[in-house]
Amino acid sequence: MHFELTEQQIQVRDTIRAFAEKEIAPHAGKWDEEHRFPIETVRAIGKLGALGIVVPEKYGGAGLDYVSYALVVEETARWDGSFALTVASHNGLGQGHILAAGTEEQKRRYIPDLASGRKLAAWGLTEPGSGSDAAGMKTTAVRKGDRWILNGAKMFITQGFHGDVYVVLAVTDKSKGSHGVSAFIVEKGWKGFKQIPIKHKLGMNSSDTAELVFEDVEVPDENRLGTEGEGFIDTLKILDRGRVSIGALGVGIIRGCLEESVKYAKQRTAFGKPIAEFQAMQWMIADMGTALEASRLLVLRAAKYLDDGRPAGVAASMAKLFASEAAMKASTQAVQIHGGYGYTKEFMVERHFRDAKLLEIGEGTSEIQRLVISRSITGSR
Repeated sequence: MHFELTEQQIQVRDTIRAFAEKEIAPHAGKWDEEHRFPIETVRAIGKLGALGIVVPEKYGGAGLDYVSYALVVEETARWDGSFALTVASHNGLGQGHILAAGTEEQKRRYIPDLASGRKLAAWGLTEPGSGSDAAGMKTTAVRKGDRWILNGAKMFITQGFHGDVYVVLAVTDKSKGSHGVSAFIVEKGWKGFKQIPIKHKLGMNSSDTAELVFEDVEVPDENRLGTEGEGFIDTLKILDRGRVSIGALGVGIIRGCLEESVKYAKQRTAFGKPIAEFQAMQWMIADMGTALEASRLLVLRAAKYLDDGRPAGVAASMAKLFASEAAMKASTQAVQIHGGYGYTKEFMVERHFRDAKLLEIGEGTSEIQRLVISRSITGSR
């Protein structure tokens, strides 16, 4: 399947590419070293429409398609996986859930500020004791009159500290299993709601990650998101879209590793000639180039499925699985090509190597993706 980008998609890609080269590339290494969330630059890309890519114009968004969304994530990930993760999670998870399941009043209340980047969205699913096993969720919401009392904790939440609007999944009826989970919109500053930054990570150091703690947080019933008890069902749809963006993030990292490796291999000499002329280097570069094209095609196919309204769950899992594992392999090869320098922070491939690992874990591990894919092929449950 071959994709020809439209003029609008090319314009979006080129606009974000220019922004990334000017505003992200020169600073990404320092952000990573200082573990600093670049809020000013995040706000700046919001002004370009990148934080409301698929949001309809009536809510203040760009009103674009998922192919454009994938392109934006790729272009930012080329230079900084952390920054791309912010763009992806804001668009696809927190804001995406409100856009998909919210009432008209909820959308008009929250989406314009989110789509513009004036506020950031976070999405609370993973807990200290449950990740892929979402059915093991412990956070609860108990109805009390016209309010819900929220108790529990969420772990590894992107935009968890700097976020303003949080979509939180909680058990409302334990007897109903997956049909007993509901979603709620929670705002920063509410009594009993705390955010605890998580600093010590392998990679994605300038991405904001936090633990969320809820101690008798009162949530108005009007902030219940979607149908009561169907929060987990909605979550599966949100994850499909999120997996496309994680795949796109993988594409960006692969591209970064390839381009940086080619540049280095042409400049670095050994035994009197550039190492790019050695077969060992050429084969690794060939593998990276092939992985880039294959990953991008899988991601764009899944994005096009979303744009066409076709079921995209399996396509999204395939894109996420392949691109994330290809990014890990490509970053390993890139470090190898750079030799000892690749093991230092002087070259960005070291950062890409650390950042890539998260892609095999977040938004459903590689093992979960294989379950989704295999079950679709075999028809098993």
